[in-house]
Amino acid sequence: MKKTLIGFGYLLLFMLGGSVVSVEGVVDRIVAVVNQEVITLSELEKWIEPLQKEITSEDRLHRKEQLQEFRRRILEQLIDEKLIDQEVRRFGIKVTSKEIEGVTEEIKRRNGFTQEDMEKALAGENLTVEAFKKQVEKGLQRRKLVQSAVKTVSKPSEKELREFYQKNVDAYRTPVSYRPGHILFVIPKEATPGEIQEIKKKCQKALDRIRRGEDFRECALIYSEDASAKEGGDLGFFKKGDLLPVLEKEILRLNVGEVSGIVRTEFGFHIVKLYERKGGDPLPFEEVKEKVETEYYTQETEKAFKNYLATLKEKSIIEIKL
Repeated sequence: MKKTLIGFGYLLLFMLGGSVVSVEGVVDRIVAVVNQEVITLSELEKWIEPLQKEITSEDRLHRKEQLQEFRRRILEQLIDEKLIDQEVRRFGIKVTSKEIEGVTEEIKRRNGFTQEDMEKALAGENLTVEAFKKQVEKGLQRRKLVQSAVKTVSKPSEKELREFYQKNVDAYRTPVSYRPGHILFVIPKEATPGEIQEIKKKCQKALDRIRRGEDFRECALIYSEDASAKEGGDLGFFKKGDLLPVLEKEILRLNVGEVSGIVRTEFGFHIVKLYERKGGDPLPFEEVKEKVETEYYTQETEKAFKNYLATLKEKSIIEIKL
């Protein structure tokens, strides 16, 4: 149930020329033109595909609307990437092999990877080492562009830092850990819509029993298809960020002892209960002052860069054909 995250952080965008190409038997087309450079449907769909599992609504119209919103947001990001890459070329921004190796080694260190671990992880992302280094190169070029394009952010006063701390106090708390329980009704990959509805009815039946006062652990033993069933659904402690986002969001909105409604994930239908929560206490300002200042600078730099991008867009010819 835990998710696996690898902090690579750079996208590789494929520059495809021509207005019509064939991709895996599907006719491609142009979805946007940015200063005479095209963005194709295949580029867009490449980044949409991993996001589709986040669409958990069973309503067909709602799913379609969510997918359209994903497409709109990703296309906007691809346009930004295209503009940034054009500026990188215009300014002739270069990156040395030493800089690329430095970032690569830092990623290995942060993830506790050997070279062999790194290569296996990249293979799992369908990337070669060379392709990954190309991504790192593009990321470094963009970072240098940000540094050259954005004017230096002025040093904040103590008052500004304290205001930033108060506004973002949730970011400066002791680590949150929590102990949930769950009852899982697995949805097979090949399940038909009718079969999914039947599975949901079984989930609803279990939820109704719990809401009538029956013991959650006993219902987990009877109904749950997860290995945790023998423990009455108890999953043990997790740190914030360990579980699937859709499941964690539902768990953390519960008070201790509360039970959720039906939650759907890529695994199936869940009923979750929060048994225990620890941490989450605000850290004193003086203790986190250095971190606050760093994040203040980051936020102000991002604001300045967004303004820079907005100016770029005003000066550019952008045609959206989606």
